[in-house]
Amino acid sequence: MKSTKLVSLGLAALMGISALAGCGGKKESNTTASDSKEVTLTVWTPSEDQSEEQGNWLKKQLDAFQEAHPEWKLTFNTGVCPEGDAKTLVAADPSAAADVYMFANDQIPDLIKANAIAELGGSAVEAIKKNNSDITVDTVTYENSVYGVPFTANTWFMYYDKRVFTEDDVKNLDTMLTKGKVGFPLSNSWYIQAFYAANGCTLFGANGADAKAGIDFGGDKGTAVTNYLVDLVQNPNFKDASGLTPSTLADGTINALFSGAWDYKAVVDALGEENVGVIAPPKYTLNGKELQLKAFAGSKAIGVNPTSKNPEVAVALASFLGSAKAQQAHYDLRNIIPTDTSLNVSDALAKAQMDTMDFASIVQPLQSGMGQYWTPAESMGKEIIAGTVTHENAAEKTESMNKAMNTASVQ
Repeated sequence: MKSTKLVSLGLAALMGISALAGCGGKKESNTTASDSKEVTLTVWTPSEDQSEEQGNWLKKQLDAFQEAHPEWKLTFNTGVCPEGDAKTLVAADPSAAADVYMFANDQIPDLIKANAIAELGGSAVEAIKKNNSDITVDTVTYENSVYGVPFTANTWFMYYDKRVFTEDDVKNLDTMLTKGKVGFPLSNSWYIQAFYAANGCTLFGANGADAKAGIDFGGDKGTAVTNYLVDLVQNPNFKDASGLTPSTLADGTINALFSGAWDYKAVVDALGEENVGVIAPPKYTLNGKELQLKAFAGSKAIGVNPTSKNPEVAVALASFLGSAKAQQAHYDLRNIIPTDTSLNVSDALAKAQMDTMDFASIVQPLQSGMGQYWTPAESMGKEIIAGTVTHENAAEKTESMNKAMNTASVQ
């Protein structure tokens, strides 16, 4: 079921209004406070964005939005909703939910089914496409329509001990394995796909948007990767990192770990900040050819409730909260790494995440068939580690995995 498109609300002109471009700049207006239109909006964000101790990012942005739009006399009601809870709290009763809220991109299909998220258009979408990488745009796109303004990514990259690996070493996984111990969560299905995707295996087409294409992890491409992984786990410097915490970097159990921004503090605690290297996933060498590992990419974004009584203002606010200036403030106050490619973030952590989204990732598909991917991928990783997948049965095991990924679950 498609969500309510904003133009169908009688606001066809809305799509062309420059105020929705999300640039965050002040709109020229001769409107005075006395003849401003009165508008009340409810906005839901995680509690951290409203914390005085963390700079109250939301209040600062709402004040700036009012200043930029004197044509509206705005009253804001704010509430708490973590991005991961949007499909529960917003979808439960859209008519009673916020006009504008934050959400994790993998919830888009559920929010659409509940008529709890509006399709965006016009200059709002133009700004999203202009200021973000194609991968980031794909994370908020469903059936060729855009449903949110992204503001930070959800993906993984690589941490490493600078005392063990040089900047040249970390460009290639196989080189690293000759120098130190590498921890990779091979039995975790959010990670193992990176090897298969690097060799041209796909999930629902090249950008994850073609439901009819299914999952293509079989054939010679998939078998070649499985054979590589069989050898990988036999390398004494390889460790399956599923269940390993960053603290194992401290005792030398591993010297490199694949994880995300959420583990940065723990990695620093383990190694000391001066010893922490962080970079986009490296390449690996398969049959003499270097291939770029491809992490799953998702995002957190700002959505608009299609039941809002003030959709024009709601879209303008969503665009504003996801603008370059707002993302910069989010980064300065809370270290929320931006997606906006026009921002120049110099620290290594932010660069690693943005680089990953730019050239070392594929979008995590939003297709309903994605539910069939997780268990077979996890099982393959566990079997490879256990040694029950061998060169002799790699082709058979790969085809079995691919078949399971494309078999609808029995209801």
